[in-house]
Amino acid sequence: MPTLRVIAMHVWEKGRQYLSKMGGVILIAVILIWALEYFPGGSSVAPEQRLEQSYIAKIGKAIEPVISPLGFDWRMGVSLITGAAAKEVVVSTMGVLFGTSHNDNPVNPSSLGIKLQTATYQHGTATGKKLFTPLVGVSFLLFILIYMPCVAVVATVNRESGSWKWALFLISYTTVLAWLVSFAVFQIGVLIVK
Repeated sequence: MPTLRVIAMHVWEKGRQYLSKMGGVILIAVILIWALEYFPGGSSVAPEQRLEQSYIAKIGKAIEPVISPLGFDWRMGVSLITGAAAKEVVVSTMGVLFGTSHNDNPVNPSSLGIKLQTATYQHGTATGKKLFTPLVGVSFLLFILIYMPCVAVVATVNRESGSWKWALFLISYTTVLAWLVSFAVFQIGVLIVK
């Protein structure tokens, strides 16, 4: 019969291992995201214009035609790409792309929430419209829930199966399923709301 002390020690050790492993991945991902958002303009360009001219914006706008039927804009698409490293990175990416800065109160975790509530589309035919409606939020959450697992899981599937075939199948199947579910939810929701 396990004791409370043994359970607490086991939970503490597993939690510490997870945080040490994921902390490094998240830190590296955030630095990479920041660099892609900062360059090529750097400090010579105003912050509002720098994001629009950055490498990360170019990547996001290239995939936007695929994700716009889901109600997503390019910033949401970029956060989904970076979320392949770990789903937790989606939030960090959104923090960078939606402009939460070092001036925001770090004790107040709602600063990103406030930015998302006031965010508008920045590209395409919906420019200026409110981005995060409840319908878009549900569609986005479903996509994140279903789409490809993190890189560590994909590597484990490859190692356990002995073939990249199953790892690539996992990535393809879950991402296509996520797109189809989000598409159905968003498009049906738009019809109901009208």
